[in-house]
Amino acid sequence: MIVIVLATTGVWNPWPRVWSWVNTSQPIAGDAARWQQRIGGSPQSVAIAGEAVIVEYRTSVEAYGLTAGVKLWDSDADWASIAGDGKDAVVATGRLLTNGYQVLDPGSGAVLRADTEATAVWTYRNALLDLHCSKGSECRLTAWTPRGSKPLWTVDTGGIGFVLNAANPDLPDSRQLTADRVDDDVARPRQMPSLIGLPDDGQIRVVDTATGRVAQTVRPAQDQRVALAGGRMLTVTGTPGDGTCYYSVVATDPPSPAAVWKRDGLNLRTADNGADCKQERDPAGGEDVLLGVDPVGREELLAAHDGRVLWHGAKGENVLGVNDSYAVIRDAGKSTLRGYAFARGRTVWSRPAGENASAALTPYAAIIVSRKPDRVVAVAPGSGRVLADVRTGAEVFAAGPGGMIVVSGRDMAYLPWA
Repeated sequence: MIVIVLATTGVWNPWPRVWSWVNTSQPIAGDAARWQQRIGGSPQSVAIAGEAVIVEYRTSVEAYGLTAGVKLWDSDADWASIAGDGKDAVVATGRLLTNGYQVLDPGSGAVLRADTEATAVWTYRNALLDLHCSKGSECRLTAWTPRGSKPLWTVDTGGIGFVLNAANPDLPDSRQLTADRVDDDVARPRQMPSLIGLPDDGQIRVVDTATGRVAQTVRPAQDQRVALAGGRMLTVTGTPGDGTCYYSVVATDPPSPAAVWKRDGLNLRTADNGADCKQERDPAGGEDVLLGVDPVGREELLAAHDGRVLWHGAKGENVLGVNDSYAVIRDAGKSTLRGYAFARGRTVWSRPAGENASAALTPYAAIIVSRKPDRVVAVAPGSGRVLADVRTGAEVFAAGPGGMIVVSGRDMAYLPWA
């Protein structure tokens, strides 16, 4: 055994060199990466905040420079979330089961503002909301600009908050479409919606974020689901009959009960297939765009604000990604992806793709992921211009104005746009 070790390694104790070889990072994106960095573990989330990359682990947060991948700072925290955009970006951090949070500068980690009482925080591109509850029955919601030191507004919301905690707890709104090997929050942070709904023991308190007031409190019936999208309150009713579900959607402008628009037969996929019509999911779509299915099974995209049909698919076509401006659509033959611009009302790019391809939309790029071979392609949403085309099995965690962050195991790399 000694002879074999000596012959193969040339040293008596080979293990330090062996483990060094095992731990050596291989390029995860070929020569397309500007930098690659070994990080502290498998991340919960990764986000671009100004000129920093924020990596959230289960019990800590780290920041790396976007230019060269140099570690900037770290902090003990159970959660982290980005608010703001560009130079106005900040990092909100906090502890689970502990009230309060801190707002940090992403470049230095310096504390810009600290709170000791908030139970929940929601972060947006243009604002940060926090919820304070005392004695379980007196709650107030406060809005801040990302780097602000004085509230924009505060509104009393009554007794809520016992199930709302940490960063971005789920609210009744639209849910983003997801893609294989792309983080669900790759497009973070989004713009603060004009209406949000705070769940409260079967009720929903609808808050107008422009004026800082509770516009309406509603209690959906058992066969209904309420969601806020496009500045409207959507009430989806599912009625069982003939072994299927019959749906109707009514959109109102709180506090008015009058219908702004309504549609019978529109399935927003709020329930699993079946005749019980139990609605347990929010409608799918973008921020102001809803993905629905018409009575004959064809997908369509609607403007939540006024109910206009923005796109109506042919049989077999599927929407893979959507936001307020664009959609990525797979053809019925599953061999082509195309980008559709709502403002132009037409296809603005098209490219071949395998049937296992998936896609996600961000403000900066449409990200297309495929397997066999593993590949990630990013294109400009409005033109289809290729921004990146990389053979990699890494997961895309974040996209920014200048590039995207991919992670494989404990290796993180920055891929700048072409």
